[in-house]
Amino acid sequence: MERLGRGLVAVRQNDGKVFVSWRLLGTDPDGLAFNVYRAAGQAAPAKLNPTPLAAATCFVDSPPSSDQTLAYSVRAVQDGRELAPSTPFTLRPDDPAGYLEIPLRTPPGYTPNDAAVGDLDGDGEYEIVLKQEMRGFDNSQRGVCPGTTKLEAYKLDGTLLWRIDLGKNIREGAHYTPFIVHDLDGDGRAEIAVRTAEGTIDGTGALIGDVDHDGTTNYVNPAGYVLEGPEFLSIFDGKTGRELGRVDYIPRGQVSDWGDSYGNRVDRFLMGVGCFDGKHYSVLVCRGYYTITCLQAWNWNGGRLRSLWSFDTHRRPELAKYEGQGNHNLAIGDVDFDGKDEIVYGAMCLDHDGRPLYSTGLGHGDAIHLSDLDPGRPGLEVFDIHEKPRHPVGAEFRDAGTGALIWGKPSPDVGRGIAIDIDPRHPGCESWASGAGLSGVWDVHGRTISNKKPRSCNFGVWWDGDLLREILDRTVITKWDWQAETEHPLLSAKGCAANNGTKANPALCADILGDWREEVVWRTADNQKLRIHVSTIPTTHRMITLLHDPTYRISIALQNVGYNQPSHPGFFLGHGMSPPPRPAIWTLDKPR
Repeated sequence: MERLGRGLVAVRQNDGKVFVSWRLLGTDPDGLAFNVYRAAGQAAPAKLNPTPLAAATCFVDSPPSSDQTLAYSVRAVQDGRELAPSTPFTLRPDDPAGYLEIPLRTPPGYTPNDAAVGDLDGDGEYEIVLKQEMRGFDNSQRGVCPGTTKLEAYKLDGTLLWRIDLGKNIREGAHYTPFIVHDLDGDGRAEIAVRTAEGTIDGTGALIGDVDHDGTTNYVNPAGYVLEGPEFLSIFDGKTGRELGRVDYIPRGQVSDWGDSYGNRVDRFLMGVGCFDGKHYSVLVCRGYYTITCLQAWNWNGGRLRSLWSFDTHRRPELAKYEGQGNHNLAIGDVDFDGKDEIVYGAMCLDHDGRPLYSTGLGHGDAIHLSDLDPGRPGLEVFDIHEKPRHPVGAEFRDAGTGALIWGKPSPDVGRGIAIDIDPRHPGCESWASGAGLSGVWDVHGRTISNKKPRSCNFGVWWDGDLLREILDRTVITKWDWQAETEHPLLSAKGCAANNGTKANPALCADILGDWREEVVWRTADNQKLRIHVSTIPTTHRMITLLHDPTYRISIALQNVGYNQPSHPGFFLGHGMSPPPRPAIWTLDKPR
């Protein structure tokens, strides 16, 4: 796992007090406590707490003045001895309450879209990789893109590290440009993996030119589709944006083999990252989910890409039941508890070595959730929904390791679905979905526990300090009132905007700073800034940062892939939970 710093953050509350929080790491010893320090102006740091803080990793400060620059830091206390201070966080007098603001270098006519995080420069703190688009198209839509997709890397102070231009042969849109930000070679710095083509320009200005020497570098047809020309998987350096390595992407072959001849199904792309050998992270590239389904795992060793395995249903009758089972997203985690990750590709699952594990045959869907959704039964579960199913299971709850159906709900077409813990009266995660004939909220046994349901089933966020999850839709966070069967607003991010139409997701929702709770990253409505909204509500719960749970960290990397989904850890996090397991990890500052 990544070698992370304390992720210290200080944000003003509306009453002028300052909320300070920091990470408890998966490698910290038991019993570690903390002291909080504040330096006002040019003064020396002063300790704010009389005794070391051994509970939740947050603190509320009442500074004597609001017109001074304040620098906060924390020092871990182990066996009565203070350790080295964290990287300080500076709070200026004009900083806003409730969020951090990152100025962007948005190109004219572009809109910031989905984001990912990674430690690009090896300092233990995250940078943001942001996708910028001018006008994206769904694969079913004709139209020549007026711009080209950009990937930009920003430090949290707004410093632009680099910009990659994917070029005219990578069509703009949610299904064309998934990207992975992760440390793939174990050098302490994240790389970027993305599909490229002739015309891609890396972060140093280097161009992928006419690689196949056919005299053509523009393969966009009159309908706007790109159905010819070479495609690549490229690895880029996280610090500079320089292309480090490249291999051919999964070949498209005959376009009509994928289910249509105009280019919809052939260009359905997903990506992922997983620990498929139990030690190293590999990048996963995918093509197709409506019919033919192809997945490849690649290892990056810092110098070249090496094929780990390939799965391809094309012209293989024995794999026919694995065709047409993929979602507009995927989930990756250790579903059989062998210490290696599996790929939950919609209604099917592949083992860590690319061999088929199971296919439920329930078909394509738009949303998927993988976690210990029901802590009362062993193993992990999947909540999945299905689009226009030819069977009576429009929404389903299944065993993640075997695919065995636990319960299902009939509906002719389900467009959205979610599984999060919102009701403390019922153990485990509640679920609900939008689709004809579906109403209310269900418990882990499929029983209706509320005749009403939240207005949205797009996203969830751990926000207010208790163990229940809150509901995130567009730019509003609400709390479900299980007694009144209604929602109460907690936050409305004024001046911000959501992405991707009715998906209404933020750029990113993840535990990227401070304690174990999640921050929400939205773009501003004028497209000139990102705002990282931080909960300033104190929590009494002490928990290791979710970033050091492997399943959660992978799900953060996958959040921009296809239809964005909320992230989940590999254990049950909710009301009445057992203490989470200490993650069985090592970080890059320790020997393997």
